[in-house]
Amino acid sequence: MELGFIGLGRMGANMVKRLLQGGHRVLAYNRSPEPIRQMEREGAQGAYTLEELVSKLSRPRAVWVMVPAGDATQSVVDHLLPLLSAGDTVIDGGNAYFKDAVRRAEALRSHGLHFLDVGTSGGIWGLQKGYCLMIGGPEETFRRLEPIFRTLAPEGGYALVGPHGAGHFVKMVHNGIEYGMLQAYGEGFELLHASPYELDLERISRLWNQGSVVRSWLLELAEGAFAKDPDLASIRGYVEDSGEGRWTVQTAVELGVAAPVIALALFRRFRSRQAEAFSDQFIAALRKDFGGHEPRHESRKT
Repeated sequence: MELGFIGLGRMGANMVKRLLQGGHRVLAYNRSPEPIRQMEREGAQGAYTLEELVSKLSRPRAVWVMVPAGDATQSVVDHLLPLLSAGDTVIDGGNAYFKDAVRRAEALRSHGLHFLDVGTSGGIWGLQKGYCLMIGGPEETFRRLEPIFRTLAPEGGYALVGPHGAGHFVKMVHNGIEYGMLQAYGEGFELLHASPYELDLERISRLWNQGSVVRSWLLELAEGAFAKDPDLASIRGYVEDSGEGRWTVQTAVELGVAAPVIALALFRRFRSRQAEAFSDQFIAALRKDFGGHEPRHESRKT
């Protein structure tokens, strides 16, 4: 098939490579030109403006947008709107808020355009292993573009999960679960690291992936991380959040669904960004006053 692809970051570039390996014709665009030239060397056809990209695609066109959620995605969609024709399709593969996907689908439909929201998981390993694709939108549009999804995903790794917004909703919850899993692994390995035993964390990561109920790809990544740096001494404990964890917690509140693990994992990420939290100082001060527990006075601030 033929596809226009917008956004050639670490994930987008690898997706283009996988599509090219699958025999698809890809028109590749990026805001900065060097990634375009890199994709041209891989076999893609470069487009240095959105106008050029749209003009080189055959109708009905399909354009995959793989840029950061929010203003960046909206800017690309707004720019594409007057360039595309009725019957063309816009695919949003970024980590967009599901309500934004519903709104964009309505706006595009009013111009005769189709829309699919595709929650995409796989990170930088997707080129080799494939991407898990959670797709929202009309079945007719999905079926027409299914060869693209079949190429990007491993066997059984893509599905139409519901109407517009459902793809990004499922991906949002997926990332919320990821928050909780990472927090549980992190706390467990901190216990192992602090134990009175000289434990080989790389070996334990590998061991737990051999039939254990907690085996996962995340443990494979942990094994690799401990192999490079057994104490993770070179890694700063500052953990960003992509936004989807916040949306998951917000949606849980809206739906009245208890999600304490995901919520706590999100707040723990916020906590990781403080060298020394005022709340800890507050608690230490009160423990001194009611129990005579002298606080440590050395600062952890850097």
